Amino acid sequence: MIAVLAVLLAFQLLGEAIAQVGHLPVPGPVIGMVLLFLALQWHSALPESLRTTAQTLLSHLSLLFVPAGVGVIQYGALLAKEWLALTIAVLLSTILTIAMTALVMHVLMHRNGADPSDD
Repeated sequence: MIAVLAVLLAFQLLGEAIAQVGHLPVPGPVIGMVLLFLALQWHSALPESLRTTAQTLLSHLSLLFVPAGVGVIQYGALLAKEWLALTIAVLLSTILTIAMTALVMHVLMHRNGADPSDD
């Protein structure tokens, strides 16, 4: 498990390095995840050790919400003060995400020859 965690952290580090050196607006862990995905596609099979480690990490995923909860409690007064701006930002970003997802899906379906109006 430690070797697999080292590999996962190495991909995250590589992604972070690429984001920093390239001055990219994409977070390093996202780049690392894409690189890991490409490496797994190239490998064509998911190693059992990676599967086991990933399942273990996913079973404890809820622990990652603890820092966010602490942040909400720590900055509660600031959140209460800026609630309108935060609400607008969340709503607009959600609407934009849904619209872009629908647009990308429409383009990809059209490119693959599927009729988007078919259900």
